[in-house]
Amino acid sequence: MADSIEVSGSETSGEVEFVLIGWQGRTFVGVGSDHTDRKVESYSVTVSKQMCDKPIASVLWELDDVAVHWDRMILRAFAWIDGVRVLYQEGTLDAMLPVHELIQRGFGGAQLPDGCAMFGGTFAAKGGIRPASRFEFELEDPVLNRRIGHGYDVIELPVLG
Repeated sequence: MADSIEVSGSETSGEVEFVLIGWQGRTFVGVGSDHTDRKVESYSVTVSKQMCDKPIASVLWELDDVAVHWDRMILRAFAWIDGVRVLYQEGTLDAMLPVHELIQRGFGGAQLPDGCAMFGGTFAAKGGIRPASRFEFELEDPVLNRRIGHGYDVIELPVLG
């Protein structure tokens, strides 16, 4: 739950994603940012993902509590670009693979193994992918009227040499 991350250079950006975590025989859902180096992504997706921290909100819900209305939940992100907060991503989870299918494909079972975390995918960026000085993200549950959210500042370190 970092309030800021450091990145190398000016070509990184966040992506809101739901996060699944296996713990004590149960699966929990939260929200995070799969912050990625876009320049490196052009030649290595794996390395680009490894270069940046992945901030996650500190609140989790039990998957069993939201599975019935999973498709109605909303992922949303805002980016601070040139001093202005703009809607960066938004969509309902019905646009993604069903959560239990995702778990089955990734781990071959009905739930995540204890200690495993899995980012679940994202939506296209409104206005295109671009860097921001701050990234804020949330997962909204309109059925139970609650929200998990977090935000972080992006500190660009110079790339020397």
